[in-house]
Amino acid sequence: MTQPVIQLQKVKKKFGNKTIIKELSFDIFPGEVFGFLGPNGAGKTTTIRMIVGLMNMTEGDILIFGQSIKSHYKEAIKHVGAIVENPELYKHLSGYRNLIHYARMVRGVTKKRIDEVVDLVGLTPRIHEKVKTYSLGMRQRLGLAQALLHSPQILILDEPTNGLDPAGIREIRQYIRRLAAEEGLAVIVSSHLLSEMELMCDRIGIIQNGQLVGVHSVGEFVGEEAEIIVRLTLDPIDQAVQLVKRYDYKIIKKEGHDLFIRMENEAIPILAERLIQQQIKLYGIHAEAKSLEDRFLEVTGGQDIV
Repeated sequence: MTQPVIQLQKVKKKFGNKTIIKELSFDIFPGEVFGFLGPNGAGKTTTIRMIVGLMNMTEGDILIFGQSIKSHYKEAIKHVGAIVENPELYKHLSGYRNLIHYARMVRGVTKKRIDEVVDLVGLTPRIHEKVKTYSLGMRQRLGLAQALLHSPQILILDEPTNGLDPAGIREIRQYIRRLAAEEGLAVIVSSHLLSEMELMCDRIGIIQNGQLVGVHSVGEFVGEEAEIIVRLTLDPIDQAVQLVKRYDYKIIKKEGHDLFIRMENEAIPILAERLIQQQIKLYGIHAEAKSLEDRFLEVTGGQDIV
């Protein structure tokens, strides 16, 4: 079995008498994109800051490639590249000079490697211009280049698509997926764009009030319920409503000639047959797939993500 690259072992964080993170335990594996989700104030950023050593944990431990960040921090953190909150950049310097400056602090980064990451994040045409002329999205790309300079095996990104236009978001998503698939990089991503997380991530960990609600594969989490919502296009709609009520199906809403019903997948052909027998015209049947956002709001009791 593949060994995890990061292991959180009963991690707890207290501020005074208040427990912010409550015995958080989960593993992250090479080659996967792991989405870290939670409502505002749930403890996502606190957990990420503890993983990268910017904040001490009160109890528990975090292992990176088997090395404790408490006792072997330097050895553990050399495998990690990260952008926590906003990338720290020197705005009066060019993008290239920023990368040169960072490269001096990390052993083994060559000019060739700098050129590679600049090309990878799509900054080649503007890399010699001053950062103060960059858009927010360009600064985000430069921060990503900085995090990748030393060829890390783990990449931690807090809101990596912040400030990017739709094309830029798609490019970063595709790049992150490629890094995970081709380089075996483990990527941890937190974002408020749940639709983007659904496309980007293999697994998600949901945290609420400092506790882990669960870790799920995205496909299983979105599609794990037996019941689904089905949209039926019908005429006459009122007669159809009466028939549906007679058989105790749960009507969610009615819009024009569309009726939305919560039901089990296996019951769809049975209901369709009953409608047709009653001379009700059935123009369409469409199963409404739940999104990650729908399931997230269900699990967290309707609390939005930030």
